[in-house]
Amino acid sequence: MTFQDLFANPPKRYTLVPFWFLNDALEEDEIRRQIDDFEAHGVYGFIPHARIGLPDDIPFMSERWLHFVKVAVDHAAAKNMVVFLYDEGMYPSGSCAGQVAAANPRHATRCLERRKTATLSDDEELVAEIDGYAYVNTRSGGTIRGVQYGMDDGEPGAPPSGDILNPESVASFLHLVHDRYAETLKEHFGKTVQAIFTDEPSMLGRGHKRGVQPWTWNLETFLERLLGYDFTPHLPALWDDTVPGSARYRADFQRALDVRLREAYYAPYQAWCEAHGVALTGHPAGPMDMGTLRHFHIPGQDIVWRYIEPYQDKSLEGPQSTMAKCSASAQVNYHRERNANECFGAYGWDFTCDEMRWLTNWLLVRGVNLLMPHAFYYSVRDKRRDERPPDVGPNNTWWGDYRRYADYCRRLCWMLAEGRQVCSVAILCTPTQLPWKAARVLFEHQWDFNYLDTESLLGEAEVTFHGIELGNMRYKTLLVEDGVGIDPDVLARLKPLIDAGRAAAFGRPVPALPPLAATPPELMVWLQQHLEADVHLDPPNTGVRFHHVRHGRDHLYFFVNEGSDALSCALKTAARGDAQWWDPETGAPIPHADPTQLALAPREGRVLRVTGEAKT
Repeated sequence: MTFQDLFANPPKRYTLVPFWFLNDALEEDEIRRQIDDFEAHGVYGFIPHARIGLPDDIPFMSERWLHFVKVAVDHAAAKNMVVFLYDEGMYPSGSCAGQVAAANPRHATRCLERRKTATLSDDEELVAEIDGYAYVNTRSGGTIRGVQYGMDDGEPGAPPSGDILNPESVASFLHLVHDRYAETLKEHFGKTVQAIFTDEPSMLGRGHKRGVQPWTWNLETFLERLLGYDFTPHLPALWDDTVPGSARYRADFQRALDVRLREAYYAPYQAWCEAHGVALTGHPAGPMDMGTLRHFHIPGQDIVWRYIEPYQDKSLEGPQSTMAKCSASAQVNYHRERNANECFGAYGWDFTCDEMRWLTNWLLVRGVNLLMPHAFYYSVRDKRRDERPPDVGPNNTWWGDYRRYADYCRRLCWMLAEGRQVCSVAILCTPTQLPWKAARVLFEHQWDFNYLDTESLLGEAEVTFHGIELGNMRYKTLLVEDGVGIDPDVLARLKPLIDAGRAAAFGRPVPALPPLAATPPELMVWLQQHLEADVHLDPPNTGVRFHHVRHGRDHLYFFVNEGSDALSCALKTAARGDAQWWDPETGAPIPHADPTQLALAPREGRVLRVTGEAKT
C-alpha cells in the first residue's frame, strides 16, 4: 500500500482503546449494542473496566462478571476489534477487589510504624526497638476503590489492598484474576485480547495510616542483601532528618523499595503475560517512574485530574509535565513497539472538545502512540455520571462527530508507531527522576529529545566519541541537568562522549563535566555548536512542538501549535527533498500549501511529508 493509502486508512490496531466503565446492571444485548456503536464511530477496541455502580450480584471476578466480559470479548472478536483486560475492581491494582487479603490476611498491605510502645497485636511483628521507639510491621490499613456502592474511599466496604511487595501475595493476585481470565477467554488470548492493564499499584493502599513507611514480611533481610549493610539500626532516619546520614539512608531505602517492587510485582507480572501471549500495559504510580516501565510490553502513563491543561506552565513544568516523554522514551530505551497514555480522566463535565484536542496533540507530539481515553460510560444513570467524569465518548455532545477525531488519532498513532524517530539529543535521568527544566527549553526552541535512564546507559547503550547508541537511536549530545543521574560509574561510561565535548551540564555545574550551559541562551548556543537544528522557524515561536519520524525515504514531521494564538512563520527542516503538507483530519494532502511556511491555528496539528534524504 502507498503512503497515501495508509495515512488515509491505517490498520485498525492503531485505534483508540477507551476505558469502558461497566457500572450498572449488565445486559448482553446492550453490551453488543454499545460495541457496535463504538465501531460505527471509528473506535475498534476497548478496556472493559469494572466500575462503581455495578450491582451487588456482579462482584468482580464472579462467574457473572466473567460471563459478561466473555460476551463483550466474543462480540469484539467477531468484529475484529481489540480488547485490553483491566486487572482490578476498581483500583489501585494488586488485590482482586480485596480477595487477596480475604484468602490470606497476611497478604494485606503492610507498613512500618514507629510507636512509643512495643505492644503488639496478633498480626504484627516487632522489627526493632531503638532509642525508646518500637518499629512495628503492621497492616497499613490501606484499601482500594471497590465496584459496588458502599465500597468507595472511606466507606465501610472499601476492599483491603494487597501487599505488592510480597511475592506470595502477588502470586495470589495473578491466580485470582489472571488465571481465571486466561481460562475463561483462552481462545481469545493473544488474538482479540492483546494486553492486560495494571493501574498505579500502591505499596500502602489508599487511605493508609499516616506517618508510616511501606513494608512487608522479612523486608529487613532484603534490605541487607540489596544494600550490603544492616539497615535496621538506621530505621530512625526514615522519620527523623536530624539523624546523621539521614538523606543517604532515605535514598537507599527508596531505591530498595523500587527494586523490591520490580522484583515482587512487575517481573512476575511480565513473565505471566509473556507466558500467555499478551502484553503488560498500564502505568505505575508516579509520572516519572520510568524504571518500572522496563517490565511493560507497552509502557504507559496517565494524564488525569487536570494535571496538564492548555496554555498553562504546568504543561512544561514539574513532574507531571514529563509523563508523555517518560513513556515515549521508555519505548525507545526498552525496545518496545508502542507506548500508551490513559487520558482525560476526572477532567470534569466542563471538559471541552477543544481541551480534548489540545491534550491529544500534547501527547502525540511527545511521541505517545496509543491513546486510552478515560472513559466511555456504560451508564450515566443517577450518580454514576459524576464518578470521575466526564464521559468522553457516547454520552457527550461531540459523539456525533467522533469518527473524525478517532480517525485523526488512528492516523497519527500509526505514523508515530511505524516510523523511526529522528532525534539527536538525550537528557540523562534516573529510573525515578526525570528533569524538566532543560526539557522546557528544548520544547520552546524546537529541539526534540528523549530521556535516557542510567540503567540503560550502563547496560545496553554503546558510548563513543560520536554519541550514544541505544537500539535504533543515536544521540549525538547528552544534557545533564543539575547533576541528576551522575555518579562515578555513569561518568566512566560517558568518558568518550565527555572527551569529545558532546555532553554538557545544564543548571548546576557537574564535576568532571566541563561544559556548563547554565542558562537557556547558553544551552541554545552550545547545541547549535554541535548540531544542525532539525527545525528552524523565522520568526521564532515558543508554542510550536514537533516530532520527526522516518518511513523509508519519507521524513514525516508532525507539528503542533500549543500556543493560544494562530501562528505563521517561515520553516526550514534538516530533511531535504520534495515536501508537501498533509492534513491528519482528512488523511489527504493539502493542495497549494507552501511547505516553506508553517501556519497553524491554536490546537492544530499538521504533517509535513519530505521525500528524500536527511542530514540528521
